Amino acid sequence: MAREAAEKPGYYLRPLKPVPTALRVLLGILFFILFVAGWSFVTFGGFVSPLFLASPLRMVEEGWSLLTEYGFMADIGITIWRVLGGFVLAAIVAVPLGIAMGAWKAVEAFFEPFVSFARYLPASAFIPLLILWAGIGETQKLLVIFIGSVFQIILMVAVTVGQTRRDLVEAAYTLGASDAGIVKRVLIPASAPQIAETLRLVLGWAWTYVIVAELIGSSSGIGHMIVDSQALLNTGQIIFGIIVIGLIGLVSDFLFKEVNRRLFPWSFA
Repeated sequence: MAREAAEKPGYYLRPLKPVPTALRVLLGILFFILFVAGWSFVTFGGFVSPLFLASPLRMVEEGWSLLTEYGFMADIGITIWRVLGGFVLAAIVAVPLGIAMGAWKAVEAFFEPFVSFARYLPASAFIPLLILWAGIGETQKLLVIFIGSVFQIILMVAVTVGQTRRDLVEAAYTLGASDAGIVKRVLIPASAPQIAETLRLVLGWAWTYVIVAELIGSSSGIGHMIVDSQALLNTGQIIFGIIVIGLIGLVSDFLFKEVNRRLFPWSFA
């Protein structure tokens, strides 16, 4: 009966109706096919000048040239290192502080006004100061990513921990748990899946911060390549660099999801 209903037109367009994995993959691939088809149409059809938008074929050629002649793999590696370095530093600081803010309202009252203020400050605005303080080396780029990520993680983790079901807390107290035990055995385990999801989302934002950091005062990385390509009006290389960022982000997102699924299988049930 359920199979017959699924075969009806529009069945999977109903609100909140789950889609089978095979169909989900197919629809995702279909979007990329249509996107490339539209891109090919406007470029090969002569509707847009190659100076402003390279064709898919030209982009592939320029990308291959970057990889084989100009050592672009090294730029990719250094960018990945910067993202992971800054993001891990932010997580090490933000997750414990976020848990403390969510668990103890006095801690939240002390930190929340400043954290809420700081999270609205664009990380790119700190670049001139960070260059003065740390130069144009790796420390400056790691700090840009750190500043762009840490305050977001703190607040999101604090909200997650603060929304833990009260009946779980009361049941633990009834069973004789201490205050520290409530945090260790109730709040953290209950919030862990959502905290991991928060980290996955913020990792995507970290990629935007690293490119901004590499656009200014950098001699390596994907952002540096994009700036050099802009000076040469090489839109093929610029687009290739953007696509590489998207692909790396997509892979890291899937890996993060898979790790979360294995660590917290009950949250995906």
